[in-house]
Amino acid sequence: MSRIVVVAFLIGFNSIAQSIDYNTKKGYVAKGYDVVAYFDNKATVGDEKYTAEYDNVKFKFSSQENLEKFKGNPKKYLPKYGGYCAYAVAVSSKKVSVNPETFEIRDGELLLFYNSGKTNTLALWNNESPEVLKIKADKNWEKIKN
Repeated sequence: MSRIVVVAFLIGFNSIAQSIDYNTKKGYVAKGYDVVAYFDNKATVGDEKYTAEYDNVKFKFSSQENLEKFKGNPKKYLPKYGGYCAYAVAVSSKKVSVNPETFEIRDGELLLFYNSGKTNTLALWNNESPEVLKIKADKNWEKIKN
């Protein structure tokens, strides 16, 4: 009987857990920046009155319009690699926090990068081979995403 309870608990727990590990520093994905606005090439801080939850994590938006766009197709706007630094995932297979104002839209996907002091990983990403790094990041993410 106790095995059934444990299995039921684990099944219930998995149904409320995130499918991947998201970078939710400051309580929201992308540190509370509007993930839809990035696709208009803008790094815009979201507003608490426009929030949504997807995959058991929270998102903020700068407008009702962006909130509705997200609700209509959330997967389109999710940051790649859970919102962790794309360069760090590619090069060292590590989850590193980001500067939400340092981003790139590549092949229709939102990539976020670490940028502090003298280290701007978006510049490193672009100076190296972004296509090769993206392949590495995709492969590494499969190993570390949970």
